[in-house]
Amino acid sequence: MNQRTPFHRYAIVAAGLMVFFVGQAAHASTVVVGTCRTGLTSYLTIQAAVNAVPAGSTIDVCPGTYPEQVTINGKSLTIIGVLSGTNDAAVLVPPSGGLLVNASDFAGKPVAAQIFVENATGVTISHLSVDGTGNALTGCGTNLIGIYYQNSSGKIVDDVARNQILDPSDQGCEVGLAIDVESDSGAPAVTVSNSSVHNYQKNGITAGGPGTGGGPVMTIAGNTIVGIGATSAIAQNGIQIGFGATGKVTGNYVIDDIYTGSAVGASGILIYASAGVTASSNSIASTQFGVAAASDANFGPADNSIIDSNHIAGTQTFDAIDLCSNGNTADSNTIFGNDAQSGIHVDDECPGPGSTPSGTNNTVKNNTINEPCAGILLGSGTPNTTTPNTFFNVRFTTLAGNSCTAVASPLTRLAGSGPSHQSLRPSPFRR
Repeated sequence: MNQRTPFHRYAIVAAGLMVFFVGQAAHASTVVVGTCRTGLTSYLTIQAAVNAVPAGSTIDVCPGTYPEQVTINGKSLTIIGVLSGTNDAAVLVPPSGGLLVNASDFAGKPVAAQIFVENATGVTISHLSVDGTGNALTGCGTNLIGIYYQNSSGKIVDDVARNQILDPSDQGCEVGLAIDVESDSGAPAVTVSNSSVHNYQKNGITAGGPGTGGGPVMTIAGNTIVGIGATSAIAQNGIQIGFGATGKVTGNYVIDDIYTGSAVGASGILIYASAGVTASSNSIASTQFGVAAASDANFGPADNSIIDSNHIAGTQTFDAIDLCSNGNTADSNTIFGNDAQSGIHVDDECPGPGSTPSGTNNTVKNNTINEPCAGILLGSGTPNTTTPNTFFNVRFTTLAGNSCTAVASPLTRLAGSGPSHQSLRPSPFRR
């Protein structure tokens, strides 16, 4: 009979204990960065905690200032700022020497991201302030990004992204994205909600695919996005969904995206070369385009957008809603445009892809439009449905073409004169 020796029995027990403890170490856990929570494993930096914990873990971040860049690669995590006493501010800032390149975008451009999430599923960043002050970047060669999701899904909720902006001498560079989500692999779902975004350089919230099909599926809801106001340096966009990204933009407050230069305009919400996007129940003020849906001959259409129940006020120079694509619906929007060329522009100037004209098969109905030069600019596309709508204090309820003579003051309104507004294009961020 084959009997085990005591040594064999002890070895088996020891091996079992080893498997037990290894299994325990691999289980998701909650840890803390800082010293505000007792009974939890504590780390000095967010990155140290990210590196140490297994997938599925939660990292509580105590109030304080954290001078670091954080990279999450292929690991599902929740990082959340926590309250300690009366202090509720966990703030991520650049290290003392400034930000370093830690990523590259799909076009191969170097990126210096404050939080970089790569190839991960279900990453939540919550209750953190990400501040780009002191980034020390110069020139146009590196893109500064606050929170950057690449080929990853998850949630960005209850956060602050601010000061992703260069020094004044470099503010003409097409860089500086507060929150950026991009994907060229599958269609990861990302929610950006209830966050404060301000003092960005190019875009507040950006979502994009490769422009050849595919891209993230976005829910952008309940955020407050504030541009830098009137500037000749750069044409900003509060929210941009483009180049194949899809999703819904709902309940956001977007303000102060105004470009005082020529050739292009700034947008509150820009849908660019992405089809089937919904922009609903947003409040947009002091922008050049309130909501623009623009096709691109090379990167694809912005067709079948639903733009409904938005409140758009103080549009300057261009259009509260620009439908430069096909098959869109603009329904039940309230528009007050004190210097807008139109409330809604059914725009025939954006073919894409190929030579298919834009400005056809659009439905514009149940909108209330007060004060722009033209209530509806009709372009030349057909067919479109443009009734019923309600107009107040407009020079033209409807007007053929793509531009309208601006009304500069009550006197010029009566005289029927004023500067000519041109129909110019939005300015997307391009990778």
